[in-house]
Amino acid sequence: MSEIYTRQGTPEERRKARFLNKSSATAIKYLRKIEDLPHKPEALKPFTDVLKHVFVDMQGAVKPKGVPSVGTYCVMVPPELIYAAGAMPVKLCGGSYTAFNVGDDIAPRDACPLVKAIMGFESIGVMPVYQECQLMAVPITCDCKKKLAGYLAEHRKTVTLHVPSGRDRDEDMEQYVRELYLFSQKLTEVTGIELSYERLSWACGMTAAAQYELSRFIELRRRYPLAVKGTHYMAAMNAISYTHISLWTQYMHDLCDEIEAKAKRGEMASKENRPRILITGSPIVFPNFKLPLLIEEMGGALVADETCMGERGAYDPPAIVDQSTDGIMRALANKSTRPCTCPTFVDNKRRLYRIMQMLEDYKVQGVIYHVLRGCLVYDYEYQVMEEELGKLGIPIIRVESDYNEEDVEQLRIRVEAFIELIKYGR
Repeated sequence: MSEIYTRQGTPEERRKARFLNKSSATAIKYLRKIEDLPHKPEALKPFTDVLKHVFVDMQGAVKPKGVPSVGTYCVMVPPELIYAAGAMPVKLCGGSYTAFNVGDDIAPRDACPLVKAIMGFESIGVMPVYQECQLMAVPITCDCKKKLAGYLAEHRKTVTLHVPSGRDRDEDMEQYVRELYLFSQKLTEVTGIELSYERLSWACGMTAAAQYELSRFIELRRRYPLAVKGTHYMAAMNAISYTHISLWTQYMHDLCDEIEAKAKRGEMASKENRPRILITGSPIVFPNFKLPLLIEEMGGALVADETCMGERGAYDPPAIVDQSTDGIMRALANKSTRPCTCPTFVDNKRRLYRIMQMLEDYKVQGVIYHVLRGCLVYDYEYQVMEEELGKLGIPIIRVESDYNEEDVEQLRIRVEAFIELIKYGR
């Protein structure tokens, strides 16, 4: 990005220039930390290039020319619908410290940092990846997302998707099917393309190719939990938010090939004696990578990520039984809610079951439960998780953080002590 001179222009222009300078500097800092971690795969470069393109060079999403963008704010927005309508989904959950500081003047003190960052990006109005979106899709998964939808609607064309509180009754699914049909109408208004069985099938096939490559990656991590740094994996999964699915699929294919070849040669990214850590809870969104970096800097091996910025958002394919437009819509409604481990639902047994499964698959020895300050839906679940892991003798620690760097040293002490506890306990 060319240098921006903050002493020129109007006060508002200088404010925007300072924002871009600070945002870019933070992104550069964390990209450098990610790239400086040892044993970085060569095939990780396209993923980090995407993050650089968006957050350092301040460009839009990486996509074919002429394809419009639709901003999404949750994994419960099926990307297949957006691709079928001739657009590209761009996941805009914010992890920017700079945007968080701007949003802190807009949202209440106790609001979620992620929502504050989103509001900050919208308020400042200079990030191309946000500004190029022609429609915003906000699932109502918590009170903060509800108020966020109202704020965005004052500035942009916005559609809300009302997520049912349950997902086991047929009535719950019928409700979400109706939401997706209303969403598809809004998409058609933006792109002029009617959703059809043929276009939906094509989009499902395209996302299925990405899901296949991700399943390859997951299987490699199950067989070789130490084959790749967890922070590198999280960078690859964050990049899917800003990359056209066809490009991301090729990037992931190349990454899988490289990791598989290294694993067969016995080249691991972490030593066998490093405690194996699973991270769960509130999402970790670039550039807010301080926690995964600390885990690996302090001697842990981050082997699994159970957050909505990890495999949760892309792994489960739709189970299409009825080969019709309505059949695909219903399959997408089911796929977006029933396997989802988000704690927004009343019954969260699926989340507990999924985490227990991951503990076994990745031979996890400790769990770090990440809570963004003000994120009540995840914070509420911690006690249940602590009780269940206590029965298995697996240590867990709750780590609360914000989108600032003032708590890095405090986090470092806690993470280091937790890793030492696992070492000596073992």
